[in-house]
Amino acid sequence: MRIKKSLFGLLILVILGPHFSLSARDIRVQVAVTADVHARLFPYDFIENKPARTSMANIHYMTEIIRSREGSNMILLDNGDLLQGTPAAWYANFVQEADENLFSRVMNFMKFDAATVGNHDIETGPEVYNRIIDEFNFPWLGANVLDAETGEPYFQPYVIIKRDFMRIAVLGLTTTGVPNWLPPHLWKGLAFQDMVEAARYWVDYIRENEQPDALIGLFHSGLGPLDAGPEDHPLENASGYVAKHVPGFDVIFSSHDHRRRIQTVVNTEGENVLVIGPGHFAEHLAIAELTFNRIGRRQYELKGVRADMLDAAEVVPSHAFIRKFENDVDEIIKFSNQKVSYFKEPIHSMEALFGSAAFADMVHDIQLGITEADVSFTAPLAFDATIQAGSLRMRDFFKLYEYENYLYVMELSGQEIKDHLEYSYGLWFNEMRSKDDHLLNLHLDQLGRVPSDRRGRRALRNASYNFDSAAGINYVVDVSKPVGERVSIIDFEDGRDFSFDEIYKVAINSYRGSGGGGHLTQGAGIPHDALTQRIVFSTETDLRKQMIDYFQEIDSYEPRKRGNWQVIPEDWAAAGREKDMTYLR
Repeated sequence: MRIKKSLFGLLILVILGPHFSLSARDIRVQVAVTADVHARLFPYDFIENKPARTSMANIHYMTEIIRSREGSNMILLDNGDLLQGTPAAWYANFVQEADENLFSRVMNFMKFDAATVGNHDIETGPEVYNRIIDEFNFPWLGANVLDAETGEPYFQPYVIIKRDFMRIAVLGLTTTGVPNWLPPHLWKGLAFQDMVEAARYWVDYIRENEQPDALIGLFHSGLGPLDAGPEDHPLENASGYVAKHVPGFDVIFSSHDHRRRIQTVVNTEGENVLVIGPGHFAEHLAIAELTFNRIGRRQYELKGVRADMLDAAEVVPSHAFIRKFENDVDEIIKFSNQKVSYFKEPIHSMEALFGSAAFADMVHDIQLGITEADVSFTAPLAFDATIQAGSLRMRDFFKLYEYENYLYVMELSGQEIKDHLEYSYGLWFNEMRSKDDHLLNLHLDQLGRVPSDRRGRRALRNASYNFDSAAGINYVVDVSKPVGERVSIIDFEDGRDFSFDEIYKVAINSYRGSGGGGHLTQGAGIPHDALTQRIVFSTETDLRKQMIDYFQEIDSYEPRKRGNWQVIPEDWAAAGREKDMTYLR
């Protein structure tokens, strides 16, 4: 096999090490981890219809190189959010008819030893994730995902992996945010235990019952705070907190926040715990190398841990991998290129960051058309996506609507609608004091400047998928006013009066309707456990499927902006937009 010289040196010298660096009593184990792959299985971008730089095929090339080294003792793990994100995922989970799911076939071919379930894996629904549990040749972990009836783990809590007489325990935990983001029918029968509570229990259990030579945390959860008060629990991102406050782990792999990291956390017993995040989209392979010293017959102690991050773009995709799944790739390309309708004009998601725009208003049109609701809420889920004029193809819907959300109709009062919008525009826009200020709520340093490394999506202080605008009503947003006092609702677009006291039907996606982003709970002040009582309608299929069905019924579509809301003062907003575009491109 051929490999680029730079990576060859990295793999052999940095990760595996030359033979002379090992004593006769030293044994090494490489724990290699992927995370937040989001269906980047193949070196092809099915959305843009062109080759991709990285994929699981590149990861396979690297893992086979590592395995080929005698005594490598590699353990291969995945840290969640595998099953969602591209046309390949949607096709594999909901369209393709096969004896075995594509993801099962890929992961089994790559010889994974274990994986942790992620929130977007749960999002595929029980029909998919229950099938995957049965098809994987390795355990799918999730110690804090419980059977709601029995209180026992629904997924396997941990696994003991043996390498050269050593016993490595891998404990899987996942973020507790699922009930706040997904409609209940996708996680029916499941309960999500606080990660910290689960970690404490299972560390004690594993130590007492398994006595492993090392304990690895495989957490589908970001780093988060190292310290937090009781009011902050359960934490969405708890990897750092567990590393510090739950002694016993030798290495913790984080994910969910899509960040690459190699960081040492000192726990409450004064021990160093390495926290490693592989990033996302199969762009990197994170490796923790554990060196053990033999202290007796089949007795070992952990001598040291070090970490490295391998760049998948440094190698070519595995030829064996490509050959194995060639027919699947052809099927997905054919599926992705199906013509659905025709766009008369292009639309651009970035325009929706600054006001009423055709990209977001198209979603509003569809939501109001399906539900006949009074008001629609939606956000620009894609940060910088363009749909060109011409044929609208299946792959374009993954730019139009990235996630598998369902469409709800909820009953909200006029005051709750206003409060929802006030919360949204508080996340979205800066408080401007002159036309020289930023319009968007950007990351700023102590001198009020955007740091040089903040460009594109990273420049935004909050995610654009939380920037909800409304349709069905006419309103203005005054960015010269403080958060909570910006939105003035004038009337309905059809001329009806708007009342804060009336109850209206609101079209909204299931992420937001389940409490995602905090618009309804923190903004409108609705208790989380009362949200389901407000739902009066839900689609049976996800919103992307609803959009596909909508466009299949029409020959062509002419995008338009509704123009039902605007930012004032207009001259300040225009100047702020021009200033902010410098940091978004």
